[in-house]
Amino acid sequence: MHVKKIYIRWTPYLLFLVFVFLITTQNLAPFAVIYSIAAAVLLTYLWFSKSKIRTKFVLSLLYLIILTLQQVLTVTYVFSGGDSWVLFTIKKLAAILLIFVPFLIGYFHYLYTLQREFSIKEATSISFEMLREIYLMGADYKTKWQKSKNSLSRDNLNEILKDIPRHSYTKYLSKNTLTEAYFEECAKSLNDEHLYLVISSTGSPASEVISLFTNKAYNHVSLSFDRDLKTIISYNGGENVTLPGLNQEKITSFNKKSDASVIVYKLEVTKEKKQRIIDKVKEINEKGSAYNLVGLVTKVSLRPNIMFCSQFVYKILEFADLEYFQGPATKIKPTDFVEKDYYRKLVFCYEIKFNEAL
Repeated sequence: MHVKKIYIRWTPYLLFLVFVFLITTQNLAPFAVIYSIAAAVLLTYLWFSKSKIRTKFVLSLLYLIILTLQQVLTVTYVFSGGDSWVLFTIKKLAAILLIFVPFLIGYFHYLYTLQREFSIKEATSISFEMLREIYLMGADYKTKWQKSKNSLSRDNLNEILKDIPRHSYTKYLSKNTLTEAYFEECAKSLNDEHLYLVISSTGSPASEVISLFTNKAYNHVSLSFDRDLKTIISYNGGENVTLPGLNQEKITSFNKKSDASVIVYKLEVTKEKKQRIIDKVKEINEKGSAYNLVGLVTKVSLRPNIMFCSQFVYKILEFADLEYFQGPATKIKPTDFVEKDYYRKLVFCYEIKFNEAL
């Protein structure tokens, strides 16, 4: 059982490392090897299964045809040469997706076999339910596909790929970006015994890609010491103005799509704890910080001040004994601050819908 838990825990990290390796490699060989291993595994499993001989031959032929097509497409299309870095990366993404094609065929065969095991009466009932489920899944996939086409557009991917070299997973990049004027504004807010949490749907390329995995519209959270959001801060990419890390934010920079919006909540806090948080922010600002881009996937931070937005907000609340739900800081999503507010600590303040505000 212990070995199984370790396997489950580390498998996502291993898959992520394989993905990073494949997306960065300039060599055809790793793809050819993985395609061949996948085919060999599926063929071995098939011939040791209880399927009929005819089924085994048909599926074996299908797996071999897919393997051949994978190899041909990879050689003639993906690694054909002469492509820009961005286009080459997109082609490699397609090559990675091809790895799963034979497994998808095997899964469909499994569903078909499972249905055949039931009696005719049961199968009729189950088929109806399965058709309904397939219809609902199809509608859901259609919506997700449309969303993914927009999120993974060439412009978005190009911007994300250009931004990646600006980040660091091991060293602090952003330092002293918060000015004395900023902390003067923070001091003015001490009489307002509240912190303000800002959950936003910005439409930035990174936010749109993240939403594909979280299935949430709101994928950024910020912290403000005043209701008017003059002191709003969070961990972000710096908008190509400052380096990735802890930075002050402007509400106008959140307006990157037609339906962009922010929702503001307030959390009661004593003046002493608010001052303590401001001092902590000042400490991070002086020591330096960096945006935890890799941690979005690995859920690991190698240094204390390398964080992403929700990780930062949760750690700040935890630092001041204000956290109102429990969880590992690296696994907190922006929407968790609202959805896990079981004790109703947050109070809704207002919402800004940029397309309506214009």
